[in-house]
Amino acid sequence: MQDEVLIVGGGVAGCAAAISLARSGRTVTLIEREPTPRHKVCGEFLSGEALDDLSALGIDVASLGAVPIDHVRLAAARRAAEAPLPFPAASLTRKTLDTALIAEAIAVGVSVKRGRGVQSLRRTTANLWQATLDDGTTCQAPTAFLATGKHDLRGHARPNDPKQWVAFKMYYRLTAAQTADLKGASELTLYSGGYGGIQPVEGGITNFCCVVQRRYFAKAGLSWKSLITNMQQDCPHLAMRLAGADPLLAKPITVTHIPYGYLRHTTEDGLYCIGDQAAVIPSFTGDGISIALYTARCAAAAYLAAEPAPVFQPRLRSVMLPQMRLAVVAANGLNNPLARAVLPFCLRVWPGVMRVTARLTRIAQHAAVAPQAVAG
Repeated sequence: MQDEVLIVGGGVAGCAAAISLARSGRTVTLIEREPTPRHKVCGEFLSGEALDDLSALGIDVASLGAVPIDHVRLAAARRAAEAPLPFPAASLTRKTLDTALIAEAIAVGVSVKRGRGVQSLRRTTANLWQATLDDGTTCQAPTAFLATGKHDLRGHARPNDPKQWVAFKMYYRLTAAQTADLKGASELTLYSGGYGGIQPVEGGITNFCCVVQRRYFAKAGLSWKSLITNMQQDCPHLAMRLAGADPLLAKPITVTHIPYGYLRHTTEDGLYCIGDQAAVIPSFTGDGISIALYTARCAAAAYLAAEPAPVFQPRLRSVMLPQMRLAVVAANGLNNPLARAVLPFCLRVWPGVMRVTARLTRIAQHAAVAPQAVAG
């Protein structure tokens, strides 16, 4: 029997869509290239919106060891300022979260194919979406969801990244004193050419995830060791935080081609694009997981309401556009040398600006992308 929906990508967005559709009685096949969940380049911040969506999907993050986050701290050079978050938040590794989501998808009846890469996804003459896998086999369905995250699929590529961002992820075990000082905080550290986020995750470890422009990485000789040294020189607060820390990975996880600010305009009939394939918000907002869940929820609702994908996709874009524009402007400001110098001082005077920015750069949890069915 042919499934009704084919989902390419088993990360947060793909699993969330699969769970929602399967619970609504649809037959779903989900294809994930990794044989088991793994660590990914991700800040691993769960905003209030993300926590609500995960709860609705049956994921209890507290039972998975999620660490509560209640304030944000901004550090540039030797200055730092903090403010309480205007919403509940938590931190959880993507490996743990993805494991729970895949398990829930299987539990609700999704057919999951793991360890299978998709070589192509195309529309057949029979108006079916056909995925050709790396072993030569194919899967077909009338409807497909594209949820490949930061990795583009041939024939469905997003625009080039003009600033050539490179992202890195490393786990550390901090000293006892630094662990205590970081408790409950998500820290944003600024340096020339980029920024990074550091926060505790489950198991008593700390996630450091950063993005830099390739020219900054090139100045470090394309070496992680030199890069992290340069970042600590730019931001002594980061050097203080990592003093005596033990790196827990042999080398950082890395990803390139991150088109920040991207919002998909259109799509083909029967192809719903979600997660990073729909929108890529600057990392400093901590909204990546929330957007993955939000776009998956909206796309599943649109499909179930018989709203065509070419109608849904631009509607989703219009809802997300104001927050995306503000996030891009704020991210550009963080890369301005003057802003890096004065922003921590200004936040000491007016910490409320941080709370306002946190609110305005969130994708509104209840901002409805109202499905519009088209009469046949």
